[in-house]
Amino acid sequence: MVRSDARENRARILAAAREAFTEDGATSMNQVAQRAGVGAGTLYRNFPTREALVLAVYQDEVARIIETAPRLLAEMEPLEALRHWTNDLVEAMRRKHGLGDALSPSAHQAITEQTYGPVVAAIRELFAAGKKDGSIRQDAEPADFLQLTGALWRAAPGPEDRSPHMLALILDGLRAQRPR
Repeated sequence: MVRSDARENRARILAAAREAFTEDGATSMNQVAQRAGVGAGTLYRNFPTREALVLAVYQDEVARIIETAPRLLAEMEPLEALRHWTNDLVEAMRRKHGLGDALSPSAHQAITEQTYGPVVAAIRELFAAGKKDGSIRQDAEPADFLQLTGALWRAAPGPEDRSPHMLALILDGLRAQRPR
């Protein structure tokens, strides 16, 4: 069992690293430790390498996004919940790709394999609600949606960001056809 102070230190390190890496992907481990208010030994005990820390930040982010699906479905219609959820996922993917230099090809592969199933399961949950209420077509597949949304996080962010428009087109394609 992990002590509560150790859990708190780990959470502070992850939060500090997430903020630091968002601001500057080249942030050093020492800068992360300083920002988290922990010593270098505590940081390295939790995350022996920078790659391990980057992977943990990304896994934590994906887990957080996956956990939001039920709450979004409780608060809004399924297609709107899917839009919000996908926007969060796009931002996380952009951050992951921004950290690309910090991850080896094998680490990229490992994180993709670890997160693919849970992400598809969350999409499946969102789709099931939409299929049940008739807003999402019955033949829609979560894996297809995930592949289509890959283009969204590759779209240039900023004032010329086309991803919201692209997502609207994807969601329009998911809509169940109403009988005429």
